[in-house]
Amino acid sequence: MTMMNLLALPLYSTSPRPAGDVRPVGPGLVDTFGRRHTHLRISVTDRCNLRCTYCMPEDVVFRDRSELLSFEEIVRFTTVAVSLGIDKIRLTGGEPLMRRDLPDLVAELHAIPGLTDVGLTTNGLLLPDQAAALRDAGLTRLNISLDTLDAGRFRDLTRRDGLDRVLAGIDAARGAGFRRIKINAVSLRGVTDQDTVPLAHFCRDRDLELRLIESMPIGADPWDRGAVFSAAEILDLMAAAFGPSRLVPGQDPSAPATEYEYGDGVGKFGIIASVTRPFCGACNRLRLTAEGKLRNCLFALDETDVRTALRSAAPDEEIARAIRQTVRDKWEGHEINTAKFTKPTRTMHAIGG
Repeated sequence: MTMMNLLALPLYSTSPRPAGDVRPVGPGLVDTFGRRHTHLRISVTDRCNLRCTYCMPEDVVFRDRSELLSFEEIVRFTTVAVSLGIDKIRLTGGEPLMRRDLPDLVAELHAIPGLTDVGLTTNGLLLPDQAAALRDAGLTRLNISLDTLDAGRFRDLTRRDGLDRVLAGIDAARGAGFRRIKINAVSLRGVTDQDTVPLAHFCRDRDLELRLIESMPIGADPWDRGAVFSAAEILDLMAAAFGPSRLVPGQDPSAPATEYEYGDGVGKFGIIASVTRPFCGACNRLRLTAEGKLRNCLFALDETDVRTALRSAAPDEEIARAIRQTVRDKWEGHEINTAKFTKPTRTMHAIGG
């Protein structure tokens, strides 16, 4: 895809995603564009044991532990959010497994009436020691970040060693009984584009679902549009290796990934095309940062402080009002493909992946 084509992209589009009515039915957290919000991403820490180049700077300064929401505060906020219509959450970071006793938080969240799904995104380094406890605590979904199977590229991307540990974490998750494990891989032109097909083979051999993610303007370094290895180019690689891919029928139009069946019919994979095929028009997500700021978009420029209310014995209705207002204030889309786009000052690790 040329630079000219990238600049000509629309604000958002669901094409070629399957058609679906994303208008709300009944009450809930509905914004002014009719999007009903049911998913909450909760960052439990900004700390990480890697330093991925597209996520954070090498010389990052982490927040003091006292600034982070406690488990009790997270559970209280989530309980209020669930009462308003949130039914799925995902725990993120930084690296969430660096938060001590995380399985205890998973168990508390799993017990909230009305919450149907608790997921986690991790880099996998600490999974060998925690996978079984997380599964026993009620964790239902697991995404593991892995951009390459090459140890040298892994070190260059993450500024750390650890590929063998991530692979051990994937094995531990499978051994613990997790089903439908997803492998998140950021596609970078000239860097990890060459890993697309090897990762596909790796995932197919282990009954894992590969999720390929376009490079987004959210890291520490200036964003290079030329580094975007697009969904169309990914599909070309998959077609050359496995035959033309087919859209999976009946998928959720609000899901960030568009799912495809491999051309030979063996398994499926997904593409998160935030740049070339934005899905803002069907977005149903909110984000809570580790220090208690509520965001209505990954690329939001404004945040709502809920930590103050949580720590000042404010009534639940005050927290509920903050959630409702954050949803009402949500914009139409991130505008990455327009001249109006402004890159957030926060990097990914500080927002929550």
